[in-house]
Amino acid sequence: MRTTAIVTGGLILLAAAALAAWRYFGAWPPALMRSSQTSDGERAATYVGVQTCAGCHPQEHARWASSDHARAMQVANEATVLGDFADRRFAYGAVTSTFSRREGRFMVRTDGPDGKLADFEIKYTFGVRPLQQYLIELPGGRLQALSIAWDARPREAGGQRWFHLYPTEKIDYRDELHWTRRQQNWNYMCADCHSTNVRKNYDPAADRYATAWSEINVACEACHGPGSRHMAWADATRPGQTYDANDSKGLTVVLRERRGAQWAIDPSSGNARRSVPRTTAIDLGVCAQCHARRSQISSDYAAGRPFLDHYLPALLTPPLYWPDGQQRDEVYSWGSFLESRMHAAGVTCSDCHEPHGQTLRAPGNQACAQCHAPARYDVATHHFHRAGGPGATCAGCHMPTTRYMLVDPRHDHSLRVPRPDQSVALGVPNACTQCHADRKAEWAAAKTQAWYGHVPAGYQKFADAFHAAEQGAGGASQELAAISRDALQPALVRASALARMPSDLVRTPAAMDAVKQALGDGDPLVRRAAVAALESLPPDQRSRLAAPVLSDPARLVRIEAARVLAPVRPETLDQASRAAYERAAAEFVAAQRTNDDRPESRTNLGTYFATAGRVTAAETEFRAALALDPTFVPAYVNLADLYRAERREPDVRRVLAEGLTAVPDDASLHYALGLALVRAQRTAEGMTHIERAAARAPDNVRFVYTYAVSLHSTGKAREAIAVLEKALRRRPNDRDVLIALVMFNRDQGALEQALRYAERMAAQYPDDPEAQRLVAQLRGRPGR
Repeated sequence: MRTTAIVTGGLILLAAAALAAWRYFGAWPPALMRSSQTSDGERAATYVGVQTCAGCHPQEHARWASSDHARAMQVANEATVLGDFADRRFAYGAVTSTFSRREGRFMVRTDGPDGKLADFEIKYTFGVRPLQQYLIELPGGRLQALSIAWDARPREAGGQRWFHLYPTEKIDYRDELHWTRRQQNWNYMCADCHSTNVRKNYDPAADRYATAWSEINVACEACHGPGSRHMAWADATRPGQTYDANDSKGLTVVLRERRGAQWAIDPSSGNARRSVPRTTAIDLGVCAQCHARRSQISSDYAAGRPFLDHYLPALLTPPLYWPDGQQRDEVYSWGSFLESRMHAAGVTCSDCHEPHGQTLRAPGNQACAQCHAPARYDVATHHFHRAGGPGATCAGCHMPTTRYMLVDPRHDHSLRVPRPDQSVALGVPNACTQCHADRKAEWAAAKTQAWYGHVPAGYQKFADAFHAAEQGAGGASQELAAISRDALQPALVRASALARMPSDLVRTPAAMDAVKQALGDGDPLVRRAAVAALESLPPDQRSRLAAPVLSDPARLVRIEAARVLAPVRPETLDQASRAAYERAAAEFVAAQRTNDDRPESRTNLGTYFATAGRVTAAETEFRAALALDPTFVPAYVNLADLYRAERREPDVRRVLAEGLTAVPDDASLHYALGLALVRAQRTAEGMTHIERAAARAPDNVRFVYTYAVSLHSTGKAREAIAVLEKALRRRPNDRDVLIALVMFNRDQGALEQALRYAERMAAQYPDDPEAQRLVAQLRGRPGR
């Protein structure tokens, strides 16, 4: 699959469906000791370095020194490079790369930005196991991750070899996934998680990076925050002196959520309960910076600051997650864990993981036995597998792995009960047939039914609704609304239910009630999803509902409210709301400026300015996006739409033609140009482009529907019906396609066929008055 730009809630987020190097790249130039911003009157804490910490914490330092964090990024040298650079050759497509050494340096001869072979020095290693990537410095302060990686696994496991991260694709220097292009840029894609106190320092005027860090790897202060005030506190203490156990000790974050808490196993259930409820999520917030799929909305994060003021995490939406919440794309752990029963019970990351050495608190099943009685669960009457075999491991069934970057299996942290029955019904994967690959899901479902005497229900109970939404089922919006209102559902699930709600159905009474309730929810993710849902409403309705959250405590909610309220005229707001909007709008712009080096963020700004009526500013941002990447399709489409709103139709066609020159096969550009040509009364040309759009993106129902309508409008009714019937096979519940099939068949005199489609629509959308009207009308027509 390709990395694609997806507009979600108005923000363009990287789907990175095949961006295997998303978390493995990274390394930056010179190290700097920087300050952590603080409130007025408080002396700023500065970063002091791992060796300073080691003086008082030698045991923690020793565990960390052999961890993956310590080796997340390193200067390339004899001690750090794992790959074979003994003049080894590796062929990929038409390019043969050679790995060698020269005067103590590690070199690769491979295709560069122009597609020609050239010699490049390996500056840094990136990661250590099960694979190691290599970073190369290009002009403009850019560090780029080479797409040929070293398989660090033992030879008997298939490792100790060079391999390409995209073996089934044809990636050359013109492709966005080529190692020299933006999707492999360490400064943006990787650095924030592989080094400590990273500052990107991108200069948009010069198009240069001056990226800096405090330490090259993930060191103490990445998780504990800058340590200078803690050092001052330690220097001020005297031997034998006592201090308040609740004292912060000068730290910017105190990771003590496990202190005083015990997990006692209940003999009746075999499961443990926390002795005191966990009321904060400090551990999770610190880990989430790098163990969540998220985009950055602020550049001033330091450990202990609110995660949701600095990052926008992904929800449980396609293509990142399966409809039952299992990991699909590379989502790391945070989102999966938040939907789990363990999270709801108060478990936090360090309950299972020793954070300094990054090992489990106990090996294998013993880690789970801390909270789950082995006499009840680590027995054949529970797992029905041979003791000591892979089927008897807790993680094997409850945390199945998905392989990323070809060689890196990662456990799903949603900690779920295997549901092969859902594999049968919904097409999602299951742990059983992951091991028993020669068996079908029906076999596994029958086995679990026989073992337990019932279908194991599990904790996650949203799969049917999420699947129905993906299929476009008419009743899905009501199911999603019910989930969003259910206080027993995890907040991430409730937010995801709102995000999955079709925009054209948000105005239904059930959906609107759910959105209004969610605006006052206690969780910021739910409130933000509710604000995003308001985008389908007219501006005056938006302002009444979204204005109160312009002063929300969470930054990600405030900036979403500002974005959604962009089309609202400021003079229609009261004085307090207008002031709040101006503050939130400034935060929104600043959030996008955080990633000025990305065409996605420049396009976000352009879209925001266009919606707010700031035409010149919008045009500037769209052009800046295209300067960064002349193949970035959303910028062409949105710039053309800006010109259309300004009635500059010749400019619309010119911009879209430019886009098609850069990206000849893009369906979105063909579709937009086709509509523009139809508006210019050049119908035949326009239909050609709309047809190409439908052919290139057959899963895009809007493109196919428009093509069918254009065929019908030119008297080709039979062809139009055939196109719609094919579209309906792909999207069996699409309302617009069903309505068109009713109308087109009726106009052709095929009343029985029209009635069948109308009845199908009424069954899928029982509350839709249009469906009921069509059924009644057709049943009453003479000649049936």
